[in-house]
Amino acid sequence: MPPIDRRFALKAAAALAATASTAGVAAATCAVQTAASQAAMTPAAALQRLQDGNARFVAGQPEHCDLLEQVRQTADGQAPFAAVLGCIDSRVPPELLFDQRIGDIFAARIAGNLVDDDMLGSLEFATHVAGARLIVVLGHSECGAIKGAIDGVKLGHLTGLLAKIRPALGALKYQGVASSRNAELVQRVAERNVQDGVARLARAPVLAKLVQAERLKIVGAMHDLGTGRLTWTT
Repeated sequence: MPPIDRRFALKAAAALAATASTAGVAAATCAVQTAASQAAMTPAAALQRLQDGNARFVAGQPEHCDLLEQVRQTADGQAPFAAVLGCIDSRVPPELLFDQRIGDIFAARIAGNLVDDDMLGSLEFATHVAGARLIVVLGHSECGAIKGAIDGVKLGHLTGLLAKIRPALGALKYQGVASSRNAELVQRVAERNVQDGVARLARAPVLAKLVQAERLKIVGAMHDLGTGRLTWTT
């Protein structure tokens, strides 16, 4: 074989090997959650997976998977490894922030990421029944529900929801009149609201038994709207 042809062949072979290797990695990272993979995952591993996913999101390097194929593969069942309770804010989509795909996580959303009885029931299903290993209470900066709670906004059914967030304000010390114009106070109330949510979940008997058996971990996180980064509380 002439030298130039040999070099071309070697380069082509190397490129083919690299493509095959990349495809293999993609296939592994895009594999859907199964009952077996869920059962083998520890709560700590579930948390690490979400942390790694957010790092990819912030770096602008998400994993690219065939979502339609994942739809087909999960049509007959699901085995998510985590459940995220977040706010309805359009800028805080859990699947994107954590770079997860179809079948990976349960996503429960309500204004102000409030832990009420209905959300608690949903999370008991996600963990005790469906086997998720991790619950994340996900708050975020500049939360409109938090601002509304601070200002005592009254509007239809929203009034009652915001009233359930106000204890987070009452638990804090601050100077002057509470106002949503105080950015620092808004952030502190949002963080306290996440802490209160985690504490309520931890007190729930069904979830507490799972935590005690080391089958579940409950954590809080705050999402920065400006950077996409998460600050975790464990």
